[in-house]
Amino acid sequence: MLKRSTINASVSPKGSLETLSQREVQQLRETGSGSVYRLFRQCALAILNTGSHSDNAKTILEAYPDFEVKIHQQDRGIRLELLNAPADAFVDGEMIASTREMLFSALRDIVYTQSELENKRIDLDSSEGITDYVFHLLRNAHTLRSGVEPKMVVCWGGHSISSEEYKYTKKVGHELGLRGLDICTGCGPGVMKGPMKGATISHAKQRNLTGRYLGLTEPGIIAAEAPNPIVNELVILPDIEKRLEAFVRVGHGIIIFPGGAGTAEEFLYLLGILTHPDNQDLPFPVILTGPKSASTYLQQLHDFIGATLGEAAQQRYRMIVNDPAEVAREMAVGIKAVRQFRRERNDAFHFNWLLKIDESFQHPFEPTHDAMASLNLTREQPLHHLAANLRRAFSGIVAGNVKENGIRLIEENGPYEIKGDASIMAPLDRLLQAFVEQHRMKLPGGTAYEPCYRVVS
Repeated sequence: MLKRSTINASVSPKGSLETLSQREVQQLRETGSGSVYRLFRQCALAILNTGSHSDNAKTILEAYPDFEVKIHQQDRGIRLELLNAPADAFVDGEMIASTREMLFSALRDIVYTQSELENKRIDLDSSEGITDYVFHLLRNAHTLRSGVEPKMVVCWGGHSISSEEYKYTKKVGHELGLRGLDICTGCGPGVMKGPMKGATISHAKQRNLTGRYLGLTEPGIIAAEAPNPIVNELVILPDIEKRLEAFVRVGHGIIIFPGGAGTAEEFLYLLGILTHPDNQDLPFPVILTGPKSASTYLQQLHDFIGATLGEAAQQRYRMIVNDPAEVAREMAVGIKAVRQFRRERNDAFHFNWLLKIDESFQHPFEPTHDAMASLNLTREQPLHHLAANLRRAFSGIVAGNVKENGIRLIEENGPYEIKGDASIMAPLDRLLQAFVEQHRMKLPGGTAYEPCYRVVS
């Protein structure tokens, strides 16, 4: 990645931000030594780097070694001083409005998360405590809106997709927007941008001035999936597990578009939850879709689910090929059922409290070489536990592909080793090989993809 031109600037919040305490400011000002400062610097650089064609967090960080962000407390709140920041985030010396909003959203989330952890007001040792923590993070970001009827559609898929697949996501987003539905994605490029872009046009056609484009991310992935400028609400969750739980708690239905290892991870997470016995009767519309050119990919993913998790998991979603209007109609019908279900049980529209999420899906997974080699990928476990472990396998591959720490581990110790039953490893190997052949592991162009994993049966 070539180093781009830089700029120095001073930026104040747009709108409002809670005044930081002197201790919080001091934590962030510990240049070069404080972990909170390093975290905010990484997220800030990713946000300022919107539009980059690199999906390698390590490369992006190394391209701006002199970038600094200083936090100054003043009578009216706070001010950020940016040194050697990417110049593309500015127009005639003024920061682009969406970038400015997201920059202070990152500061808000990181400071609040750290404050909650230090004050020990949260219980991360129980499933209920983790869910409550996710709720408070979302509420602090003003994401939860009481009384608003269900209409949030989560769109999952890859940032490394073809032009035709990207155009298809825009068409689906357009159809969703025509029906008054809002969009939530991982906030980056590709599938995370297309549905939002399509919905902005249809929202304008319908004179919908309150359309929501919610982006949920986490520090380890934000550099690889820098927020796209359409996002008008950005929330940074502490880790991938909290991010995934936020998706399924605030979303009223989910659409799976073509993608790679990250999309498979999300899909397995979702199916692992929906196949839990406690969620058997809970309505949650899920659609697997793509253009005609992606039909082979869709069938491969569908076959993989059948070979590993079985027909019970396949029955929790519908596959629709090359029909954006049908996708939107099916989702609208599904969300209507969600609305009725929650009314009958007096459950909140803005947060899915009734959804059972097993603790195996909630605790952070650190993809070290030992942890990846020790994953239980056998048939001798409940279905949702197998889904949880398969999800962890894909999470490790994502880390080795695009996350700074994962990339360094692969450079130091070689590829991860993934072991398990032959009946699971064979379809897993076939799917991963298809991802590589279809260029779904990394952004197109540049050097050939070198696998960060080795499948062993």
